[in-house]
Amino acid sequence: MRRRLATLALLLIATGALAAVARAEIVQSGDLRVAFRGSFSPQTLPRERPAPIAVELDGEISTTDGSQPPPLQQLRLELNSAGRIDARGLPACRGAALQATSSEQALERCRPARIGHGQFEARLLFSGRPILVDGRALVFNGPVDGRPGMFIHIYISHPVKVTLVIPLKIERGSGSFGTVLSTRVPKLAGGIGSITELQLRIGRRYSYRGVAHSYLSAACAAPEGFPGATFPFARAAFSFPGGRTMHTVLSRSCQVRSQGESG
Repeated sequence: MRRRLATLALLLIATGALAAVARAEIVQSGDLRVAFRGSFSPQTLPRERPAPIAVELDGEISTTDGSQPPPLQQLRLELNSAGRIDARGLPACRGAALQATSSEQALERCRPARIGHGQFEARLLFSGRPILVDGRALVFNGPVDGRPGMFIHIYISHPVKVTLVIPLKIERGSGSFGTVLSTRVPKLAGGIGSITELQLRIGRRYSYRGVAHSYLSAACAAPEGFPGATFPFARAAFSFPGGRTMHTVLSRSCQVRSQGESG
């Protein structure tokens, strides 16, 4: 009977994990809508010790009438306490080195510090008409205001050349969310642009002084005797002009890796 219950629990957790990956949490305030998605891999992790992971995040900002959304001004992202960030020995890039650079130039200057990549979409009010642009996003390890952090680099090549560098400060959280990423988002193209979607994959394995490290790692903190757990994975706050802030929480699932399994 106990074995049947454990098997049933594992199936429910696996089903929930697959559904969670595909589902976006959507919040709306007036005509403004934010969709937030997130996942991590692998989803099978040790119970006690952290193992290397990569995290995928996708934020989409839109309006119900199709008009250009207001620019995102502040972002606060909190990650579950079962995960951790380790940048010991990882090369760092300064934000000043990324300003006014294309994607290729940013990589030339800061490739050793790269910890992620992705895609973005934005809308520009160019000459009075909206233009949809998209391109490549890069993520680099580096200090922000003298504290641990990362930089998201976005480059638009057409119809104008625009570089946007978003600094994310990394701080300790509390309770269920042990890591906090926060930023004040600089104006895009002098204020005529709005980011409408940003997709990022963050994660990197590297070696420092002969020891293997992972920028991101996590354990599956399931209670003893349970094959997995569902937990609050991420909590986000998106702030816009006029004092409007929208909150959302993502819940995800993990499975406990048996001692014989490798990561």
